[in-house]
Amino acid sequence: MDLEKIEQEVMRLSPYVKEIKVVIRDSAAFALIFPDFDKLRESHIINIREEIRWYAVELYNLHAKEDEKIRGFVIVPYSFKTTTKDYDTLIQTLHTKHITHTKEPQDEIYLALKNFIASLCHCDLFFTAHLELDLGLDSLSYVELFSFVEESFGVFIDEAIFSQMMNLNKLYEYVKTHKKYVKPAKITYKELLKKDIGQKLIYSPYIMYTYKTLLLPLFKLYFRFEIQGRENIPSSPCIFAPSHQSMLDGFLVEASLPYQILKHSFFLAYKQVFGTSVLEPIAKHGQTILIDANEDLLHSMLLCAQVLKEKNSLVIFPEGARTRDRKLLPFKPFFAMLSKEYNIPVVPIMIDGSFEALPSGTLLPKPKKIKLSYLKPIYPDALSYEQIAQKTKDAIAAELRA
Repeated sequence: MDLEKIEQEVMRLSPYVKEIKVVIRDSAAFALIFPDFDKLRESHIINIREEIRWYAVELYNLHAKEDEKIRGFVIVPYSFKTTTKDYDTLIQTLHTKHITHTKEPQDEIYLALKNFIASLCHCDLFFTAHLELDLGLDSLSYVELFSFVEESFGVFIDEAIFSQMMNLNKLYEYVKTHKKYVKPAKITYKELLKKDIGQKLIYSPYIMYTYKTLLLPLFKLYFRFEIQGRENIPSSPCIFAPSHQSMLDGFLVEASLPYQILKHSFFLAYKQVFGTSVLEPIAKHGQTILIDANEDLLHSMLLCAQVLKEKNSLVIFPEGARTRDRKLLPFKPFFAMLSKEYNIPVVPIMIDGSFEALPSGTLLPKPKKIKLSYLKPIYPDALSYEQIAQKTKDAIAAELRA
């Protein structure tokens, strides 16, 4: 295996990889990646790990030979040139080496920020911690954090501003400099979701009917498309949570939903994919809400909330991305939060066969058999966000195994 060639290819694919070292671990390629933080800040990217995963590592894996694929990676927060450790030792000490013992402030601003962030990540904090790479904050956490800062200190922060100061110490200095008052607030999703964005949803029932009428017979003919479990769809609004194997999946759900359910259903999709000049008109008139993980997250969240407030159903792919190896990816908790806060059920959807029909990186689908199954609804009741997400994933995984 030519490790240097792999490194060069990943560097070519992503402008955000400043240094990369590929080593062999457990008989497979494993990458240590030092991102170009300056370029990430210039592009206002706040989900660094996801950017590196999908647009560097997995982009390389799409066309790599099976035995040359990168099977794992870690983000190294400093240049390899600053360490004399061998790479195995570097990986083992990664989460402790760059922790500094800088004395922490003890004023009310810092303590309020620290306590709130600790409640989001449930871990020990240190003054120079990177809020994503060290503490594991994600898009949902950022929405809470931005709202807390605005309510508690009168300081507006959005994704563009936050991308310039993703370390705790830098965030503290920014808030301290721009604060208007210090009144630590209590932030809950229930309160956040009450905000009015003053934007109307675009209903396109006739267009949705047209899509379904055209797609369903085509899918049945070409993919021998099989639909099961529609009796599990509740008569009341719900959140549909499908597994995600290919670009076909949203259209498969659209084709499979009964007409009366489809006209009251909206789809959540990534702006990077469906916001292009070709697909945006389809999305705009296809009851689709576009989301960008690095831009205006609260607005996207409130649009999804508006769908549910108006007694519609919402289709969300919990994995947030298409599988690259047919295995289920981790389920993001956004759909579970909406289910819990609005007390509406989640209907897991198992999609099987679309991975073979249209693997990532291919344009023309193959005539492979595809099966879609609506599984029994999961009611939020006394479940936590994490429990709802896990039960949904377990239900889909069990059906895939069956």
